[in-house]
Amino acid sequence: MRRVGHLGLGSNVGDRRAHLQAAVDALPRRGVRVLASSSTYDTDPVGEVLDQRSFLNACLRIETELEPEELLDACKAVELQLGRPPGGRRHAPRPIDVDVLLLGDLTFASERLCLPHEQVLARRFVLVPLLELDFGLRTPTGESLAEALAVLPVDEGVRRVGAPLAVPR
Repeated sequence: MRRVGHLGLGSNVGDRRAHLQAAVDALPRRGVRVLASSSTYDTDPVGEVLDQRSFLNACLRIETELEPEELLDACKAVELQLGRPPGGRRHAPRPIDVDVLLLGDLTFASERLCLPHEQVLARRFVLVPLLELDFGLRTPTGESLAEALAVLPVDEGVRRVGAPLAVPR
């Protein structure tokens, strides 16, 4: 079954934009068609490691026939291809992060993956680029992403810094 979904990209090591673009370019070879990219955003680190370089983030609208765990495997393979070893310290600096955020109206939970992503409604660096792609976006259970963003504190810095990534034709 073909589904439209959304991925989050992030990088804070080396040429951040080049890493994000390399992920966009690699996804189609893994069964993931990239339909659109948000602008890129310079964002403050959040989570367990705050003393590190800011991230460059973007979100993608994708289309795939992959099932949720297969999509996660494709994202992890792209990360590995682009220099991110498996494991490592949570929230540590990394050349690339590819997160499965939403996959159509699917809810899913396993040891490896939750859909929607458990932080999708709680992170400005995810919500701002997602809403750029689709301001009316909702979770499969009906929560409005715009309403979630409106109630978040504004202390998490998210600054638009660049055009959308190039999407393969």
